[in-house]
Amino acid sequence: MIGRIAGPLVSSEPPRLLVDCGGVGYDIEAPLPVFFELPAIGQQVVLHTHMVVREDAQLLYGFTTLAQRAMFRELIKVSNVGAKMAIAILSGLSADEFSECVANQDVSTLTRLPGVGKKTAERLIVEMQDRVAKLATTESGTMNLPLPPSSGGNTAQAVAALEALGYKNAEARRMVKGQQGETVEEIVRDALRAVTR
Repeated sequence: MIGRIAGPLVSSEPPRLLVDCGGVGYDIEAPLPVFFELPAIGQQVVLHTHMVVREDAQLLYGFTTLAQRAMFRELIKVSNVGAKMAIAILSGLSADEFSECVANQDVSTLTRLPGVGKKTAERLIVEMQDRVAKLATTESGTMNLPLPPSSGGNTAQAVAALEALGYKNAEARRMVKGQQGETVEEIVRDALRAVTR
């Protein structure tokens, strides 16, 4: 299993990024906070990874902290929660925020995440109750790098990032409307915070 990848960052388009390791490009899917912490294209990046081997694919998921990866691994153990939903959860909430939702049995915050209905939120709370207590959820919290420039303004990029997380286009546009952030990172972060309040 591949547990860690280090090498130059080749491309970064949420929710996927590409890292060159000795001439081999690894396609990695990651939650949105990872993209805020990435260096510039061509710079060295180190990611803790989780590999999923299926009959039809071999998938890599990347995280900047061990706490993120540990939370991801616990989330995919929950019945009816796959890797895609776990990535969406960790894109909308930090590991600490998710732990707080579970501890406070905050169903309403969890149901604001894309793909998480009331039954799934309740299942997450029940099944994760003991697990989150065991996890050391210390995250760096340093999300100070904007997403790499691409076509469209900051608002368009923020909408695209939210769509990659599973939000519908109309909902993503509504979420970013009125957000005053100067960078894509700030707009997306503020939009996610507003929806999970």
